[in-house]
Amino acid sequence: MSIVLLDGELIVVKGLDLKRYAGRWYEIASLPVPYQPKDGEDTRATYTLKDNGTLDVLNESYESWVNGKRNFVKGNAYKADPSSDEAKLKVKFYLPLSNPTSTVVGDYWVLYLDTDYQYAIGGEPNRTSLFVCIILVR
Repeated sequence: MSIVLLDGELIVVKGLDLKRYAGRWYEIASLPVPYQPKDGEDTRATYTLKDNGTLDVLNESYESWVNGKRNFVKGNAYKADPSSDEAKLKVKFYLPLSNPTSTVVGDYWVLYLDTDYQYAIGGEPNRTSLFVCIILVR
């Protein structure tokens, strides 16, 4: 499995089927990122396919089971280039939750996906994030 060209652009999945990709993905490994709790547990992303071909996104993590604080952010994902078969998505998150008119837009590329859509690796093209996930709920 090849994911990265050493000095080149990341290799992304081609032919991503958003209907098959939709579901609840659980993070099993990741690079630390400032927008997730350091002690987060049960970190997951739920993607729901909409009629217009985009995905509703719900990212969740629990800080700890002791205080039970659930962190979450909602957003929308869509193909960066609708005419391309590459799995390069744009993700728009609505922040803060009290003012959903503020948005943050980022890149999310699917770098690896097994043929059964059970395991995935995703990240940002600037290589500041990397997530290894499994799907348990469709």
